[in-house]
Amino acid sequence: MAADSASPLVLLECLIAGTSHREGLKAYEPNLQIGQDLTVAREADSAYDDWAVRVYTAGAEPMWLGYLPEGRNETVARLLDAGFELTGRLTHKAWEDDWLYLEMEVLLLRK
Repeated sequence: MAADSASPLVLLECLIAGTSHREGLKAYEPNLQIGQDLTVAREADSAYDDWAVRVYTAGAEPMWLGYLPEGRNETVARLLDAGFELTGRLTHKAWEDDWLYLEMEVLLLRK
């Protein structure tokens, strides 16, 4: 069966890194829903990772959730730098003690 040519292409499935360092995320967590849209944005001036990509909720008041994991983010960063339209989708959330475990898909939109 052929894939719908209008459906987005999944480029990466990964954990969202750094959630334990995001201020206000614990209180915001009930607003996060599986399947909700996320946005990805380059942080080209990061002092820690040359390929840093931030992950936010989509919408008028985005919440910064964390980063794509270092070592898995270079392709996405290069595509963003080249002007490709990428987005994301939340696929899993769970609390592990005081850590909010979030997983996502990074998507390439097809035209």
